[in-house]
Amino acid sequence: MAKFHTSKTLLASALTFTLSACTSLPTTPAPQASADIHIDVPSVAHPKGETPAWWYRSGAAQATERGAMGGRAKNVIVFLGDGMSLPTVAAARILEGQRKGGSGEENRLSWEHFPATALSKTYNTDAQTPDSAGTMTAITTGVKSHMGSIGVYAGDKNNCAASLDKQALTWLELANSAGLATGIVSTARITHATPAATYAHVPNRGWESDAKLPVKAAAEGCKDIATQLIEATAHGQGPSIVLGGGRKNFMLNSQADPQQPELRGARRDGHDLIAAWQQAHPQGRYVTDAASLAAASNAPNVLGLFNSDHMQYDHDRIANGAIEPSLTAMTLAAISHLSHNANGYVLMVESAKIDMGHHEGNAFRALNETVAFSDAVRAAAQATSADDTLIIVTADHAHTLNFVGYPGRGNPILGKVRGAEEFDGIQAGKLTLDLQKRPYTTLLYATGPGTTGATDQQPAGPKHYPHWPKKLLEPANGRPDLTDVDTTDPNYMQEALIPMAGETHGGDDVGIWARGPGSSAVRGSLEQNAIYHIVVQATPKLRAALCDKGYCDSNGVPVELPSLRTFKAK
Repeated sequence: MAKFHTSKTLLASALTFTLSACTSLPTTPAPQASADIHIDVPSVAHPKGETPAWWYRSGAAQATERGAMGGRAKNVIVFLGDGMSLPTVAAARILEGQRKGGSGEENRLSWEHFPATALSKTYNTDAQTPDSAGTMTAITTGVKSHMGSIGVYAGDKNNCAASLDKQALTWLELANSAGLATGIVSTARITHATPAATYAHVPNRGWESDAKLPVKAAAEGCKDIATQLIEATAHGQGPSIVLGGGRKNFMLNSQADPQQPELRGARRDGHDLIAAWQQAHPQGRYVTDAASLAAASNAPNVLGLFNSDHMQYDHDRIANGAIEPSLTAMTLAAISHLSHNANGYVLMVESAKIDMGHHEGNAFRALNETVAFSDAVRAAAQATSADDTLIIVTADHAHTLNFVGYPGRGNPILGKVRGAEEFDGIQAGKLTLDLQKRPYTTLLYATGPGTTGATDQQPAGPKHYPHWPKKLLEPANGRPDLTDVDTTDPNYMQEALIPMAGETHGGDDVGIWARGPGSSAVRGSLEQNAIYHIVVQATPKLRAALCDKGYCDSNGVPVELPSLRTFKAK
């Protein structure tokens, strides 16, 4: 296992925390060799024959046949790069390498040193190209679901009543019931799709606060996501450290934001959820900036909400004075906090703004976020041991970023395409031209706001971040001449073929990288819901918690769909 070396700059920027000493792993009997375990998965008609129980058993079989039952992880960290497609990884790898002074292609992001690699098939039950809610629900529950679903089995995203009997147990909830510490870190609103899918249960990801919850859904018994987080963390239960953005969904609409006083909270129901959390955790710390997070290192519970909405892009965070903590700082804070639990922990860390940079058609910000994500993974790998901590790095879905042309070795990844030697009649070192005799960039989007036509926001020609058009006034008339345009500028927006208000997701497979106990099961082509089963099977305390409730077969493999109510009752 290669060791990672954090630069002095990274160490200086990250918060310093003292990690508690590692404790011994539980003395559970070694599981039966996976080669001797066979799980029958019935053949079904796709997609109509797919049930939650079938998805669960199918995912369990994929994990078992790859040897996940041989894992003996005490701790698990799942890193989720939202929208981190394989072209995103390749381009970010080169960007980081070029910033180090190399040509870039030979560089590796931190997780690319991990020994285990696989591909994840990301489709939802109702969509070829998925969204973050349905995909993260697959990762956290072991069951694929519909677009927009948060912790519920497939159904109608607007039918609250039907979803109440479809609430799925997540590995974060399972870990809590098994006595492990749990935590959530995200650069999005903490009520956003990915973090919400670890603790909440609603059919529609949009129900983040009571202001977004339909009256009918509330009457039928559904609760908004912010309320569910506060309830999940009450009475000593749920994640003991939660770090991210989205203060507005916890604040009253009469309350001014503490850092952005021109903004107000979103809640209309009179429930101040931050006050409710503080009342439930009198010894806990509610923090709103990097300095207060650093001062909360010994608190038994930490709620960090660092922005009214999503947290800033790392590029903008630094430019604006670094009031918000970095993803690395939040990750290290969570590891330090959770390591005090002798039973171990389960932690989810999301780099949300990779996805948002892509949606905004700005490759610079998407790639810069990916490099920052790599820094956080590197720091976590250094702060933990591969002997007892399983680290999985993956993405929920892809995007339409394209890596094109024949740029020469070391060509700036955000630059225009220049050949390294004569190829297809292009003179070495010269700009490669299209049929209009105009240069183009290595990175392009298939869809998005980078249209070169005239919109209601910007004139025809290259677009500059931010650009959220509502209407296309004039289609693009050919391509603009980029000869004198600095395409490496952080605010340059890559050209998009199909003009849209925001760039869309992509339906291609994404990567999975892993190290630590059970990581050897990460190989081949996996259905996305199998990631849950690798986590559970490789962690003795998690699978024992399921077996104790009767959800395992004779080999001790969790194969039966667990009931959330069974574990909530405890």
